[in-house]
Amino acid sequence: MNFVRKAGQIMYLGARAHADWEIEMAGNILRSRKRLMVLGLLMLPILIFGVVYAEEVATELPHYLGGKTALSPSFFTMGIFVSSILIGLCAGLITGCIGAGGGFIIAPALMSAGIKGILAVGTDLFHIFAKAIMGSVLHKKLGNISVSLAVIFLIGSIGGASLGGLLNRYLYDLNPIISDAFITTIYVLMLGVLGTYSLIDYLQARKAPDGGGDAHGGKSEGAEMGNLPKKLQAIKLPPMVTFDEGLVPGGRQISSWFLILSGFFVGLCAAIMGVGGGFLTFPIFVYVLGVSSMTTVGTDIFQIIFTAGYAGIGQYAVYGFIFYTLAMGMLLGSLLGIQIGAMSTKVVKGITIRGFYALAVLAGFINRFFALPAKLASVKWISLSPETAKILDFIGVWSFFIIISIFAVWVIGTFVLNIKKLKGEEA
Repeated sequence: MNFVRKAGQIMYLGARAHADWEIEMAGNILRSRKRLMVLGLLMLPILIFGVVYAEEVATELPHYLGGKTALSPSFFTMGIFVSSILIGLCAGLITGCIGAGGGFIIAPALMSAGIKGILAVGTDLFHIFAKAIMGSVLHKKLGNISVSLAVIFLIGSIGGASLGGLLNRYLYDLNPIISDAFITTIYVLMLGVLGTYSLIDYLQARKAPDGGGDAHGGKSEGAEMGNLPKKLQAIKLPPMVTFDEGLVPGGRQISSWFLILSGFFVGLCAAIMGVGGGFLTFPIFVYVLGVSSMTTVGTDIFQIIFTAGYAGIGQYAVYGFIFYTLAMGMLLGSLLGIQIGAMSTKVVKGITIRGFYALAVLAGFINRFFALPAKLASVKWISLSPETAKILDFIGVWSFFIIISIFAVWVIGTFVLNIKKLKGEEA
């Protein structure tokens, strides 16, 4: 249990750091007319195709990518586009309101909506890359980016992303259902640990004298180095890389091999799960490698662009595993959701928000947990009747969408009912 709590804490802190990045990217896009114009141009072919050609062309195109009938339809309909906007909206509401990455629910949501694992992963990576490219304003962060750290880290992350993409594609070619089962298992483990920690954190916060602290769950982390970073930095295994020169006299040093290994792990997870890697980079840099929070933030933003871009395009797009219309719909929905969620935190108690986050993560866990038996039974790894598999899948899908929908309605309702109050605060 102690290991679960420690792992959950690390993942939660990483999710918060990634949410900060997403909120900043969304703000950069929405504050710039040029970026909004680019977004409009990206949406234009989708809308034209959807209105004029989609239904006609759909009958002519192969119904399934790569000839694998277990994969979802590759053609576009307006219904699919609207669904992707709603999924992005819910993820954005979680990110903006809770201050912890809502991207954890995207892959489970897409898979529950009928999009198979490899396509959900590739599409989510492309959505993250599009947001990074459109929202990044690197000149604001140049002072906080350690180029040497970023370049060495990217050597490892590119290697890890290559292996992760290769593994997903290999399993898909072997059997699409095995690929789905593999990705589902990863999400069951990840969401199980994160959900357990979030629930324990919420229950403990309810007993706290301050009633749960701030809306995003507490103070900033990572100001001091722990024992593990000190031990790693004491190992002088060349080549060494120097960083934090502006914060510590003479800077700090660590072996490049630790950076490469960390990057490899981040890239591997990003390519397998479709989460960009940002939620892992922050806790690894701060709590394992001993990089200051200030340098970590800038370097993390820098690496997300390349890690998500390479994994999304180099490992999935060129092989046909990206649903472009889904990615653009999710981007559009998340931009709106993040703004509504972030403003709602001004009128909602932090303890309430933390409770909803625990529920949202556990909903994703239940969804994938109940979907897994049917996938394992499909490849004859376990014995399960079709009727039982269907019931379990039904429970997982509906419990997930009901909980996420209740959360979305609650946040949007809170926002609408408090518009006058929020306008007063802005003034």
